[in-house]
Amino acid sequence: MTAQVGKTMRLKRVVDPVGVSVICALDHGMTSPTFLDPLADIATRTAEAVAGGANVVMMSKGMIRVAAPAFSPTTSLALLLSASAGPDGGRPEVVQIADVEEALRLGADAVVLFTALGGDTEASMIRTLAGVGRECAALGMPLIAEAEFPTTYASVEELAHQYGFEYLRRNVRLCAELGADVVKTNWPGDAQSFARLVEAADGLPVVLAGGSRLEDHELLRRMEEAMAAGAVGCSVGRNIFMHEAPEAVTRALSRVIRERTSADAAYKALVEELHDTREAS
Repeated sequence: MTAQVGKTMRLKRVVDPVGVSVICALDHGMTSPTFLDPLADIATRTAEAVAGGANVVMMSKGMIRVAAPAFSPTTSLALLLSASAGPDGGRPEVVQIADVEEALRLGADAVVLFTALGGDTEASMIRTLAGVGRECAALGMPLIAEAEFPTTYASVEELAHQYGFEYLRRNVRLCAELGADVVKTNWPGDAQSFARLVEAADGLPVVLAGGSRLEDHELLRRMEEAMAAGAVGCSVGRNIFMHEAPEAVTRALSRVIRERTSADAAYKALVEELHDTREAS
């Protein structure tokens, strides 16, 4: 009973009282095949995301030591439990590098596990996911399962062509079956298909992954359509921290998610903010 109360309390911060979640993923140092320069100043990237409206920040146990002062009193930490071995290949191996007890000691409100199916490592991946699900249930920690294509360092169009929609749908369902509390998944190409992924999660909150770099309007359009199809928010990394104005683009996403502003209106406000910033400098 105590563990369930703890999980319920933490989930109220991950998916906020309005019923939405704006997650900024700053954990790419453990997954990217190359170092991404904006992450060299993790505290500033965190502060920008928080100022723009992110209520959850995903990062590693090492970087939270640096970025903690940038968290507001209401910002939740989602601790990444996995790293990618061989990330420059088509199917990196997911390795668990932290556990739920560490997340509790660090003050996390959730843990995150990337889930890649298929290939020779699928059996060990399923065992890892099940084990983390058991730990989370016992210790009262929400689990955000990333039910994504095996690599996120290609366009979703390429990955969807390679793996197909059913790969994502199976992954979403497997994560739900093995104890996920929130499921993060890729854009499958259209709103109707995304709605089927939400359906596969069977009532669990679903957030849209940002994926590889997109034009701002396309990012916001996908977010608007995902929300209409049943998403509760986003988990966006590169499209925030590699943007020329991370705070502004986070604010634009937050408008679409929290205020249900249209993508067109949010994009217009973003363009105006970027123009004003450039003029001021």
